[in-house]
Amino acid sequence: MSSLGYEIVDVFTDRPFAGNPLAVVFDAQQLASDQMQAIAREFNLSETVFVLPARAAEANYRVRIFTPERELPFAGHPSVGAAATAGRRGLVTAGTVVQECGAGLLPIELSEDGYAALRGGEPTVGALQDPGPLLAAVGLGPADHTGPAPRRAGCGLEFDYLCVRPEAVARAVLDSGAAQAGGVGMISVFSWSPATGTDRPVVHSRVFCPGAGVVEDPATGSAALGLGVWAVASALLPANGQSRYVVRQGAEIHRPSTMDCTVTALGGRARGATVAGHVVPVAAGQIAVPPFVG
Repeated sequence: MSSLGYEIVDVFTDRPFAGNPLAVVFDAQQLASDQMQAIAREFNLSETVFVLPARAAEANYRVRIFTPERELPFAGHPSVGAAATAGRRGLVTAGTVVQECGAGLLPIELSEDGYAALRGGEPTVGALQDPGPLLAAVGLGPADHTGPAPRRAGCGLEFDYLCVRPEAVARAVLDSGAAQAGGVGMISVFSWSPATGTDRPVVHSRVFCPGAGVVEDPATGSAALGLGVWAVASALLPANGQSRYVVRQGAEIHRPSTMDCTVTALGGRARGATVAGHVVPVAAGQIAVPPFVG
């Protein structure tokens, strides 16, 4: 085996050269972790996903997900992108697909047109946080913060959530030194526009992941999932039942994306969340197998 087939797809967009680009690599089950990491560094995208045979009987396939710096147990846009690409290649069929990953077994609803909806892992939410270190990490000041207090939350992968004034979102810029000093590894900075009439709440988000070697991510499905968990805990979404919301991200780095989300709550706690979007193929080829380092 001297090379592996791969595709580049754009996730959470209905047109090419937008959304979040993803490398999807197939038939890599003989590779060691360091070889996968080397391939991820070569692509140098926010994530590279390897589609592998399932180990669990209930799963259709297994994935391993790498940033340029480390492996992740779970991430949203690689999961959605892998499912849609596997479907287009005939490895799975439309309907409910079960993905095995480091966060467990996750169901994905896959449509024939490349639209996929991912259910995240177990919701988690942390204690209230001081906004000061988070604001410093993204180059903003105390006057920029608004709304409920920051918290760390997630559905398989946790982020710090910082709500700011709408005009502050575009001014956010990662300060790596302040992020390291404040222990900020992955942060979602966003403005929240409440629903009007029958419309859903709309979130304008930017996501910075210095702890994963990604300065700014154009579309972060895992952060969009956790945002619903944060919103329920912060009383911005109902304490019971299912709520829908839209996350828009990536415009500031010329990769506009849209994520359609839901969160289901009971007794003021999120019990589950989904994120969905389209996947568009843009390139395909072969990549050499890196030498084994061991």
